[in-house]
Amino acid sequence: MTAMVRRVNGPLIEVDDLAGAAVAELVEITSAAAAIPAEVVARSGEHAIVQAYEYTGGVRPGDPVRQLNRSLSAPLGPGLLGGVFDGLLRPLAGGPAWLAPGSIAPADGRTWQFVPVAGDARQANAGDMLGVVTAAGPIEHRVLVPPGVQGAVSVRPAGAYRADEPIAQVGTVDVALRTWWPVRRPRPCTTRLAAADPLLTGQRVLDLLFPLIKGGTAAVPGGFGTGKTVLLQQVAKWSDADVIVYVGCGERGNELVDVLDELRDLPDPRTGGRLADRTVIIANTSNMPIMAREASIYTGVTVAEFYRDMGYDAVVIADSTSRWAEALREFASRSGDLPAEEGYPAGLASALAAFYERAGRVSTLGGRSGSVTVIGAVSPPGGDMTEPVTAQTQRFVRSLWTLDRDLAYARHYPAVSWSGSYCRDAEAIGAWYAANGDPGWAARRGRASAVLADADRIAALAELVGLESLPGLERMTLLGGRLLREGVLQQSALSANDATCTSAKAAGLLDATLSVMDECVELVAAGVAAATLEQADFGPVLRAREETGPDDADGVRARGELMRRRLHEGGP
Repeated sequence: MTAMVRRVNGPLIEVDDLAGAAVAELVEITSAAAAIPAEVVARSGEHAIVQAYEYTGGVRPGDPVRQLNRSLSAPLGPGLLGGVFDGLLRPLAGGPAWLAPGSIAPADGRTWQFVPVAGDARQANAGDMLGVVTAAGPIEHRVLVPPGVQGAVSVRPAGAYRADEPIAQVGTVDVALRTWWPVRRPRPCTTRLAAADPLLTGQRVLDLLFPLIKGGTAAVPGGFGTGKTVLLQQVAKWSDADVIVYVGCGERGNELVDVLDELRDLPDPRTGGRLADRTVIIANTSNMPIMAREASIYTGVTVAEFYRDMGYDAVVIADSTSRWAEALREFASRSGDLPAEEGYPAGLASALAAFYERAGRVSTLGGRSGSVTVIGAVSPPGGDMTEPVTAQTQRFVRSLWTLDRDLAYARHYPAVSWSGSYCRDAEAIGAWYAANGDPGWAARRGRASAVLADADRIAALAELVGLESLPGLERMTLLGGRLLREGVLQQSALSANDATCTSAKAAGLLDATLSVMDECVELVAAGVAAATLEQADFGPVLRAREETGPDDADGVRARGELMRRRLHEGGP
């Protein structure tokens, strides 16, 4: 008996006579408009509930349903880098301005130049390299033996092959350039490694105070207008990862257009080409089907794991996980699940954990080392940091970059709150810096954090008793906090010199600012009036971030010495 649609409720469709279908299996609904993919989410006898990944307008009771006998999987192969895809990893290039069911064309039939590196008649295991694909992007595209496959190798000669054309036989299995992998299942590895290498983002407030390790997890909660998208775009543009996977999950389409335009225009400092050429963009905007939005973050992390297995460091940027959680809430409401806090499904915490736990640094099946770093934006309604998505996310991330509305309204960007953010891997990262030529990193970070915290405490007191009532040393702490905020932590995304910053220049800026603060403290202790120092021109230090190049650490230190001499010459 042919399975047929019984009832349609938005993306939720009830199907009768669907015998033998398993939960998480894909089916295809044939409507008058187009064939729509859907996933089985519940079964009761031969009655099933499926979630559709396309707009369901035009689907009606009685439409036939066909089993596809596979789970939701992503096609992984050459052609991903530099591409724009929907939540199911279907290419959007060449699609119409307004997408309709069936309007996304399948991947093109172009050929790729394959160069073998493995000889025939040898034994190969999962993860072993069979060859490389040339001209597939700025990084070497390595063709590996798929997980679960092993045996004697027979490799075809170098030449041009389609992505779905076999290039080798391993055991009895034909291996093509493109393989499929279920997006909800993590790709296997040999072992997970203890990570300590920092992911350098080029953003001083992150690299100095709240760093992120390669293979770590971070969340960026912030209300509307606090600069989440710009901060994530800066990380995508300037971080030292090999591959960037940017998932626009439920955000506005014009924001993704801005990302595309900027990435296409920016030169890649690592390769000399375009930055977009080593970026994969998964666009699932707010007007696209909600269940494709739900699948998009799993698709993104699957792509990152694919490049991790080649031995690369990949970063997944999900903007935003709140819109993804809203898709879960909408579907749970339609399916009649009992709501938990604020209407979210009871499994919200488990779903967040399943996503963030796919990050990590691993030893791959082929013996290489690679990592997946996950950064997720959170958009709490009304800036409420106690709402369920924000609160649950904090349980699973190692770094939290909380964006402060007051800082944003004061035009202080990035508006990362030094009092509401944290890094749980600071000790390991400090040990890494000590072993790599910067033993003072941990002490420098600790002192900067202490000065900022003391300045906030004294500022609250000054509002009660007045600045003039404070002792000179406490006024110098306030001055030091201002210098740190304006001269080190503040950063302009529009400045050629200040959009990104190397770790050497960031350390130089922080050292110069702290040394100027120390000079002020010494002068106050020697009898110089605090008011005199507060009125001094600190321009050489405050302007150093924009008037020196992104890696000009020597120029920064020279300005710090100049400022100290000026202060000392003006002292008693």
